[in-house]
Amino acid sequence: MVIDVVAGLLGIEAEKAQNRVVLESLSISVGECSRKPRDDAFSRGLAAAILLGLAHVIATVLGGCKCIFITNKQNSQKPSANQLLGLSFMILSWITLGIGFSLLMAATMDNSKWKNSCEISSHGLFLGGGIVCFLHGLCTVAYYVSATAAYREEQRGSKPSPEPQRV
Repeated sequence: MVIDVVAGLLGIEAEKAQNRVVLESLSISVGECSRKPRDDAFSRGLAAAILLGLAHVIATVLGGCKCIFITNKQNSQKPSANQLLGLSFMILSWITLGIGFSLLMAATMDNSKWKNSCEISSHGLFLGGGIVCFLHGLCTVAYYVSATAAYREEQRGSKPSPEPQRV
C-alpha cells in the first residue's frame, strides 16, 4: 500500500512537472518555443510505473494466490465469501495495474522525446495514472486481507476437531 501511495504521489508530481514546463513555455514569446525533454516529468512517471509494478508483484506474492482455487478440496463445497472476495479483488488489482501502468507509460513516453515545449501534450495522463495507483493500493490491500482470511478459514476447516474426552 505504501508503495502504491508513493507511486500515486510520483504520478501527480510528474503531472505538475509537465504542467510547469508548459507554463514556462507560454511565458516565452509566441515564436520562440524551446525544444527540450521534460526530464522531471519523465523520471517521475517512469519511477511511478516501476513502483506500481513492484507493488503489484509484492501484493500478489504476499496474497499467495490462494483464492484462485475457490473450491474446497476436501468436500467440494461452494467457495466461501472470503475466497470470492479475494478472487474479485485480485481481478480488480490486475485491471487497475493495467490501466495505471498504461496511463503512466503513455505519459512517460510522451515526455521522453525531444519535442517543442509549445506543443500540446497528453495532459492528465500522469494525474489519472497517479489516481489509479491509489485505487490499486486499495484493491491489493483488500485482496491480501481476503486471501489471508480465506487461507486461515481453510486451515481451520482442514484440521480434525478434537474428540471430546470421556470422564
